[in-house]
Amino acid sequence: MGKNILVCDDAAFMRMMIKDILSKNGYNIVAEAENGAVAVDKYVETNPDLVLMDITMPEMDGINALKKIREKDPNASVIMCSAMGQQAMVIESIQAGAKDFIVKPFQADRVLEAVKKVVG
Repeated sequence: MGKNILVCDDAAFMRMMIKDILSKNGYNIVAEAENGAVAVDKYVETNPDLVLMDITMPEMDGINALKKIREKDPNASVIMCSAMGQQAMVIESIQAGAKDFIVKPFQADRVLEAVKKVVG
């Protein structure tokens, strides 16, 4: 049985790309969110095995959403996604409990490697 994943990115195109990569490889996309606030609600609603979270989003960024999710579930598995050159934010997200990060533009094999490493 595939793992359940929540995909959070403010760009619909990015969500579609990630969903495509994951669903082709046997993962279930249980929900998607366009900002961090929605991601926190969807996390509580769906209790996924993993969250793929963009860092830069409107309303609530990925780092704050990560912190909120980890408050609700200290064992939450979150992989952060960031554009190049966001090194400080990547470090901050790892310190806040992210399990890994992937850099945009996504390479399918890197996405799958990170997901496998975190949830198998």
